[in-house]
Amino acid sequence: MSFSSYFSAIRWVVENETITATTGQKAGKNGLYRSVYGTLGGWVRNDLNDYRYFAEVVAHGGFAAAGRALQEPKSKLSRRIANLETRLGIRLIERTSRRFRVTEVGQAFYLRCRAMLLEAEQADAVIAETQAEPHGVVRFSCPTGMVEVVSPLITAFLHRYPKVRLQLLALDRAVDLIEERVDVALRIRIALTSDAELIMRSLGESRRILVAGRQWANHAGKPISALAGLPTLATQDEPGEVVWELESTAGDTHTLRHAPRMTCSDFAAVRAAAIQGLGVAFLPDHSCREALAQGGLIRLWPDWHSQAGRVHLVFTTRRGLPPAVRAFIDCLAGGFPAGALSDKAG
Repeated sequence: MSFSSYFSAIRWVVENETITATTGQKAGKNGLYRSVYGTLGGWVRNDLNDYRYFAEVVAHGGFAAAGRALQEPKSKLSRRIANLETRLGIRLIERTSRRFRVTEVGQAFYLRCRAMLLEAEQADAVIAETQAEPHGVVRFSCPTGMVEVVSPLITAFLHRYPKVRLQLLALDRAVDLIEERVDVALRIRIALTSDAELIMRSLGESRRILVAGRQWANHAGKPISALAGLPTLATQDEPGEVVWELESTAGDTHTLRHAPRMTCSDFAAVRAAAIQGLGVAFLPDHSCREALAQGGLIRLWPDWHSQAGRVHLVFTTRRGLPPAVRAFIDCLAGGFPAGALSDKAG
């Protein structure tokens, strides 16, 4: 627990010099430093409950009421606060058998004690949050083409946390996390300027590659310009001309403007069409890896690919995340299998 609140209270006392000490005289700065800082070593070692007792006495307007609230004897509270005043060398409460009045410094000290107690409660909440079993609803937005990648992680997460309910929004657009009440979104961006106001957790990189069924193997090794003469399969829903921007490992660039034979935002459907020989597809490498390994797909131009995009999670804040949301983020960030995404561009 931080002692900044305690030191701030003392600093306020010293700088303002409006304090009536136990002698009834205004203490100068040097005197206060001696009376307060001179006992600091013992102060830190003392039970911090004294500050809680003092705050409760002030909040309840007296020792009797505070004793009832705390279920502590009135005499104990009076003794502990008297000891506190002695250690500080400052009168915090003026009290007689008929009168109870918090002094000026006592009021300032009370405000600092309240801040200290709130800080302690927040510290407890941090521990409680980490120990609490995740539960409740998590709303997660993900591009349709990445659902296939995250699905095994989602099922493992839900098996591990049976009290969590997940709402998966498969959307090929950037959602407004606050407006649409989305807890976590998975995004792929070449430039991260659009996510500057959000908290980001990187997962890796992804790039698109040119793949086709083995029926097109005779086109391997031809110049990239030959791509313009082949049927294509695209992963977009918008009608009209499709543009593929490619770059080579040698640093060259090539732009293909074409009218695809088939368009679909679902990577799996486009991949299946490519395996069947319907045309050349420009798909993320992670969605083709298994089909390439099994021989269903081949890379016609292995030196050409898209610019690398950064795959990342975005969420609105680090502090105060519900346990279920934090656990889900950790699951996705730590659960991607080796090779699921590119380690680097190029």
